[in-house]
Amino acid sequence: MIDFKGSHFERDVILWSVRWYVAYPMSYRQLEEMMEERGVEVDHSTLNRWVVKYAPLLENQFRARKRAIGSSWRLDETYVKVKGCWKYLYRAVDKVGATVDFLLTAKRDCKAALRFLRKAIGQHGEPEKITIDKSGANTAAIERYNAEHGADIEIRRIKYLNNIVEQDHRAVKRVTRPMLGFKSFRSAAATLSGIELMHMIRKDQLQTTGKLRPAQQFYALAA
Repeated sequence: MIDFKGSHFERDVILWSVRWYVAYPMSYRQLEEMMEERGVEVDHSTLNRWVVKYAPLLENQFRARKRAIGSSWRLDETYVKVKGCWKYLYRAVDKVGATVDFLLTAKRDCKAALRFLRKAIGQHGEPEKITIDKSGANTAAIERYNAEHGADIEIRRIKYLNNIVEQDHRAVKRVTRPMLGFKSFRSAAATLSGIELMHMIRKDQLQTTGKLRPAQQFYALAA
C-alpha cells in the first residue's frame, strides 16, 4: 500500500492530479486551473512534487502485477529534453506492442544500452531475439550480455519490424510535448515512469480481477 500520510490533501485528490498529468498532454499550470475549477486550490509546484513522489511508487506497484510479455523484443531509443539538453529514453516492446521496459539515460552508448537490457531481463527473463536498428551501441550491448551470461539472444536488424516500437514512442512524446522539457533528470525519470505506466495500463498490461477502466486500474494500484 502507498502511504499518503502527512499530505494536506486527500488521497483521491492526489491520485486524480497524478493520473491526469501523466495521462494527457498538459502543463502543470493547466492542471492547476483544472483543479481550481473543481474547488481544489493547489499550486503547480505542489502538483509537480506529487508526480515526482507518487508516479514511481505507482509504477513499482504495477510491476508486481504486470502481465507476461512475448520473447521477441523490438528495442529502440527516443529523445527527451532535460535542462535544455537531449537525453535518451530506451524503450522496448514485444511483437504485439506490449511494453517490455524503459530507461532514461544521460548518454546513448553501449553502457547505457546494457543497463537497459539488464533491467528489462531482470523483470522478464531473457528474450529469444531482439530486433534493433543499425545502432552499434545496441549491438555491442546485446553481444556483451550474451558473452557475460552465456546467453544466445538473437540480434536482428530488420527496419520494418522495428517500426512497432518507433510508432509506440509517439504515445509518450504526445504527453511530454506540452511539458516543454524537464528541469531535472530525477523529475524527468519520475514523470516518464508515470507516463509509461498509464500507457501500459491502456494496453491492458495490468493483471486485474474483473473489468476495470484504465482510470480505475490506475487508482487501484494505490490500494
